[in-house]
Amino acid sequence: MDIAIKRVYEPASPDDGYRALVDRLWPRGESKVRAELNEWCKDVAPSTDLRKWFNHQEELFGEFTTRYRAELDASSEPAALLKRAEESGKSKLTLVYGAKDQKDNQAVVLRDYLNGLQSK
Repeated sequence: MDIAIKRVYEPASPDDGYRALVDRLWPRGESKVRAELNEWCKDVAPSTDLRKWFNHQEELFGEFTTRYRAELDASSEPAALLKRAEESGKSKLTLVYGAKDQKDNQAVVLRDYLNGLQSK
């Protein structure tokens, strides 16, 4: 399955396939109807403590990645998300997120993690 990432503020597209919001908090100013999600998967988002510690500080992204991957390793939710997306019959999973930074955010880490799970 192809895995992509996309900001929730970008328009949804049929090409997105299965759309899962991967933030613990609902994105400010975004309507649930406009987001066109298949699910809001809070359980794969970074923990509240980790999210607050990181606070989207670019210099902390390396350590954030290490800590977030450890949280993902300790959870069955990443594999469950992949399974739900596969069972949807869609060929693509789009991880939707709200962060302004498109390069250093949890969706980037999660995409790489899920790609690793698929290759096992």
